[in-house]
Amino acid sequence: MSSLEHEIEETRERLATTIDQLLHRASPKTIVSREVSAIKAYFVDTATGQPRTDNILKVAGGVVGTIALFALIRKVAS
Repeated sequence: MSSLEHEIEETRERLATTIDQLLHRASPKTIVSREVSAIKAYFVDTATGQPRTDNILKVAGGVVGTIALFALIRKVAS
C-alpha cells in the first residue's frame, strides 16, 4: 500500500470516528440525559449529594410568585 493510500485510509477512519461521536452527541437520548444531569446538578450538589436549598427555594419562590400573579390578574379581570 502506498503512503497516499495509507493516508487516505487513516483519514477515512478519523472521519468515521468523528461521525460516530457526532451521532452519539446528537442522539435524543444523549441530549435528554445530559439535560437531566444538568438540572439535577442545579438542585443537588454533585460532590456531597445534598440538596441545594438556595436554588430550590429560588425556584419555589418563582413558582409561587407566578401563581400569585395569575391569581391576581384573574381576580382583577373578573
